[in-house]
Amino acid sequence: MMLRDIWSSDPYEEMLAPYAFAPAFEVKETKEAFVFKADLPGLVEKDVEVTITGNLLRVSGKREAEEKKEGENYYRLERSFGSFERSFALPEAADPEKIEAALGDGVLTVTVGKRAEAQAKKVTVKGVIEAVTDKVKSALGMHEPAEKPAEKPAEKPAVEPAVEPPKT
Repeated sequence: MMLRDIWSSDPYEEMLAPYAFAPAFEVKETKEAFVFKADLPGLVEKDVEVTITGNLLRVSGKREAEEKKEGENYYRLERSFGSFERSFALPEAADPEKIEAALGDGVLTVTVGKRAEAQAKKVTVKGVIEAVTDKVKSALGMHEPAEKPAEKPAEKPAVEPAVEPPKT
């Protein structure tokens, strides 16, 4: 039996669809942004396009098949090639003005920043009495200043008092 016969004797080969290049994405949310990552081995910056229109993020690209040279016999062609396009609807918190894309070591990372008002804010928890007191003061127009004025340092006298040297 020849090597060609071994490689070409897959009984399930007919059930396999031709491979199309369709990179899978990882999508996560951080405090400051939404981050999209995809493995794009063999692609360079010119092969990838990232656009944002309204709340729609679109990532597209193309991986070219290698040229088959005369005299080379392929027994398996399982690597995927071709064009791809993925679209993601962004949430309202996404700021389309804060978008960055980088491709390094075969990994595409697209970061879409969040709007300032969408970022988490820390809220001070007050006791019930303190909260009611603040509401009453606000209703009566008795607002406390945001910052207390800094105390002025004691003024120095215009003329320094004469100091007598210690007696020996």
